[in-house]
Amino acid sequence: MKKLITALLILMLLVACNGEYSVRKKLTISIEKFKLDSTSIRAIEILSDSTVAYAGSIGDVGIISETGQLVKTQKIVTDSIVPHFRALAKNQNTLFALNIANPALLYKIDNNTATIVYKEVHEKVFYDSMQFFDEQHGIAVGDPTNNCLSIIITSDGGNTWEKISCENLPKIDDGEAAFAASNTNIAIVGTNAWIATGGVKARVFHTNDMGLTWNVYNTPIIQGKSTTGIYTIDFYNNNQGIICGGDYTNKFGGSANKSLTFDGGKTWEVVSENSLPNYVSCVQYIPNTEGKELISVSTNGIFYSNNAGRNWEKVSNEGFYAIRFVNSNNAWLSGNEVIAKMTIN
Repeated sequence: MKKLITALLILMLLVACNGEYSVRKKLTISIEKFKLDSTSIRAIEILSDSTVAYAGSIGDVGIISETGQLVKTQKIVTDSIVPHFRALAKNQNTLFALNIANPALLYKIDNNTATIVYKEVHEKVFYDSMQFFDEQHGIAVGDPTNNCLSIIITSDGGNTWEKISCENLPKIDDGEAAFAASNTNIAIVGTNAWIATGGVKARVFHTNDMGLTWNVYNTPIIQGKSTTGIYTIDFYNNNQGIICGGDYTNKFGGSANKSLTFDGGKTWEVVSENSLPNYVSCVQYIPNTEGKELISVSTNGIFYSNNAGRNWEKVSNEGFYAIRFVNSNNAWLSGNEVIAKMTIN
């Protein structure tokens, strides 16, 4: 009998320890802003518990501490070209910043030295987003210059980058491209990457081998003109993901602008149609909440979901372009002339 009671107690403890995450019903946040003059910031990367890196629209790259101090800052100019950065990524202690326009210039920034590691000259060049899979492998995506997305990859830690041939990529539709809204056109889990597009077509491109092979899937997100489509994508694991967007010329209009997948992006389900938020420039899963809690941001405000993205509640009227989480209670935000620290109280 004692053995049976002991076994039951152990089972009860295991059930208690392995119970489902209990979501927060309401979210109260506080925001501390740090002003940065004359720059628009759509690309931020968490460096540590107390620092964040940013890249802005006037060739500016910097690191900010949680007290708002500029730990490092530099302005990059190449042959009178002032890069407009909207893509930023890191591996180990090295930052990589990629500008949007022609010529495409990808800088490796190490010890305040900015070295060009990739250059592309084309009248249609426009790069949108960049991330690393691991310390050696990275990927960046841009609008098509031919009949496929512009995708460049590295396998040597970012020292060299190579553009994938259109022969090895799915064909793009006329009028399909990507949006450089928040450096979140790419979501990465392990060796998987998902790339979101918009415009006349809004689709999701997927690779499970860090860019060697690709599939493409249709989505029900609003599409059909140059300003509509997917602006941001995030994945909680290999199967569960979310895409959001809308139409930036009609940010308060109702549409199918939020969709979920539970099969790795093959199929998508519209959620919260014609409901807030009507436009999203960045969406992110909150860490350590089992894929149940998310935050989305745009110039329309900050919104919270505690049921995996199916329904949303507005938690702030403050407008931002991007958000990145440090942990489940702390995040950084960026916008026009501002970086901010957000605390969930």
